[in-house]
Formats: sequence, structure tokens, C-alpha cells
Amino acid sequence: MDILLGLQWGDEGKGKIVDFLAPKYDVVARFQGGPNAGHTLFFDGLKHVLHQIPSGIFRPTIQNVVGNGVVLDALILKKEIEALEKLGVDVKKTLFFSKKAQLILPTHRILDAAQEKAKGNNKIGSTLKGISPTYQDKIGRSGLRLGDALYANFKERYDATKAKHLEILRSLNTDEESILPADFSEIENTFFDAIEFLKGFKMIESEYFIDDAIKAKKKVLAEGAQGTLLDIDFGSYPFVTSSNTVSAGACTGLGVAPSKVKEVFGIFKAYCTRVGSGPFPTELHDETGEALRKFGGEFGATTGRPRRCGWLDLPALNYAVMINGVTQLFMMKTDVLTPFDEIKVCTHYKLEDGTITDRLPHDIVTQKIEPVYKTFKGWEDIADGITSFEELPKNLQTYIKFVEENVGASITLVSFGPERNATLMKSELQVV
Repeated sequence: MDILLGLQWGDEGKGKIVDFLAPKYDVVARFQGGPNAGHTLFFDGLKHVLHQIPSGIFRPTIQNVVGNGVVLDALILKKEIEALEKLGVDVKKTLFFSKKAQLILPTHRILDAAQEKAKGNNKIGSTLKGISPTYQDKIGRSGLRLGDALYANFKERYDATKAKHLEILRSLNTDEESILPADFSEIENTFFDAIEFLKGFKMIESEYFIDDAIKAKKKVLAEGAQGTLLDIDFGSYPFVTSSNTVSAGACTGLGVAPSKVKEVFGIFKAYCTRVGSGPFPTELHDETGEALRKFGGEFGATTGRPRRCGWLDLPALNYAVMINGVTQLFMMKTDVLTPFDEIKVCTHYKLEDGTITDRLPHDIVTQKIEPVYKTFKGWEDIADGITSFEELPKNLQTYIKFVEENVGASITLVSFGPERNATLMKSELQVV
């Protein structure tokens, strides 16, 4: 099994690359996250955004698995499937769901908004999709799983969980009338309709499914959501997501032994972006940051929120490569930097006490960090139809070489546009 994941704060371009690499694989499996993820794919002149469904879904020969580590919003999922079916995708044939995947209930979304509001100025920047409360219930051993919907007492279990959520909401909001929206009964009915809809799809024990695929010598690609710097353990806590976004999360989120992992593909942008609150050492609050946002179309695929933009951060990238055991690097959106005469890369951090370091401090959230930059000359537009790295603009080749030398991993793929064909891959890129 190979793993593909983001090395920054998400939005690195994972959807495009999974779709691009998909023909090399028999199975594509999502291992964490939920509808807070937005994987964008461009092909045939159209834009497609997937939230909970693996990005191999547009390839009819590929089996797509939603693993046990994912949290599912049945309402959003139903709409997503229906949209794919309108495009002629045979979703029922190629999509499989782990029975152990946790369900996002209607009250989870209400809890998410209430908890975020209660944080005041310390809010995390949640997508308000109910992700955090769902993972809280999972860890608290009181959540509902997709497989539970197959049992006769599912409604009884749902009501018990809902009652617990209402108690929490009352503790957060003294106004009894505003605990639930006026149309909540309608929302619940829509939820149960969506659950019935999902029963028409293949529900599996995904750990056995993937193990059988590996034993049959099929090639499996584990697809991550968000990014390494949002990992619940290793990200900029508490401004993180609620799951393990790193390569180890693929093992727990799919039920695959670490010894089965071969390649770890790490995706990063040629610059950095972040959505929501939290530290961002290289963030640009000036015209350059605005230009990056404009040229890169940096608005959230799920929320539409403008992304914060800044230069590439090598201490953070090095950290992500180390944590994940990255074997190959994929650099995205190199075309976005072509309008700039000068491009900067953060090589070190200067801390409050004057210390110069290339490591992420534990207290990155409260520590005042000043990035130390190295400046590079910009590069011209990348010509259509190039077939080798040697044909890339010389200044871009210099940029790539510098990153490789300072991160300790080879960049084997460069993306310079949203379409499938705007991708250059080194011959040594291996799928084992």
C-alpha cells in the first residue's frame, strides 16, 4: 500500500494527484476526515469537488473505499453521490463503505457551532460540519457507526445520542428556544432518508477488504485529507483537526499494518496557505499575500473562505517529511509563482530569545517567530507539452534543487496547472 497525504495545512492539491495517479492503482481508500475536506479535480474543462468520496471515483476500473477512520455526513454524502450519478459515474459499482465509519448526526453540527461560539476569540476556525463533536463521541465510546444503521434499534440508539447532545447544548445555551432550529424535525427526516439511501451501497469490513486486495497483489493507494500540520497530535495544537492526518493515520484509519506501507507521497505547494485560525510563520499580510491569493485562486473548496497565504516554510516542511517518512515529494502550483520577480523561502525561525532554529518549537502557537528567508529569482511561464524536468525554467530547477537538498527527499512530480495534463512526473516515480 502507498500513502498520499498533504504536508502543510491542507489544500495542497491532493485530489488532482490522486486522480492523476489513480490509473496505477486498483483501490483508492480514504482513511480520515469527513465533509470538512474538499478535494478539487479539473478535467474535460470541468471542476469537480469531492468531500467524502475517494478521488479515484471518476476512474471506472478503481474500487473506492471509505475507511473506518472517516466520519460521514449522510446528507452531504447523498447529494455528492447523486451529483456523480448525474455525470454518469456508476457509484454503486465502485464505492465501498466501512461499517465502522462514524456517523455525523444532525445534532453534531449544532454542537459544533455552539462549541465554536463558546470559544469566543479563541475559536479554532471550524468548518462547522460537526467533525469535532463526532470524533469526541467516537473517543468517548458513544458514537454511532454506519453499520449500526443496519440494526432494528438504530433509531433508539440515535435518540439516546441526541438526548446526550441536547444536555450539552443546554449547558452552552440558556435560551431553551434556540437550542434546536425551527426546522429540525425536517432535518432529521432528511437524515433518516439519507441513511436509507446509503443502505443501497456496499457496506464492508474494510480492514479485511484491503488486506484481501493486498494479498491478491492489487495496488492500494491511501488518500489523506487536510494536512500534516493539522494533525491532532503533531499539528499546531489546538488549531488542528480532530483526526490523525499523518501516514500513521492510514494504518489506524484503514486497518493496515505498518509493514504493508511502501511509498509515502508527500504533497506540498510551492508556497503556503492556511484556512482558519492558528500560527502561520510565513503569512503575508501585504500586497504580495493578496497577489498569491488572487493568482492561486486560494479560496476554500469546502467553505469558500479566503485562504491565508505566505512563502514556503522549510522548517515546517522538514518536520512533515520526518513525521510521515516521506519517500517522494510532489510540488504543486508552481505556475502561481510565475508573476513574481522574487520568491522567498523560509529556511529557519528566529525565536523570541534570539535563537535561530530549523525545528518547530513546541509552543509555536504562543511563541513569536520571525522567519529567516532566502530569496530566489522568479521563473517564466512553463511551456505546454514539456516532457522532462530539464525543460522546466532554469530558475524553477534551482528552486526545486534547493528544496530537495534542504528537505532530504526527491521531488518526483511537479504540477503547474489544475488540469490533469499540467503535471510533470520524473521517470523514477515508483508505484510498488
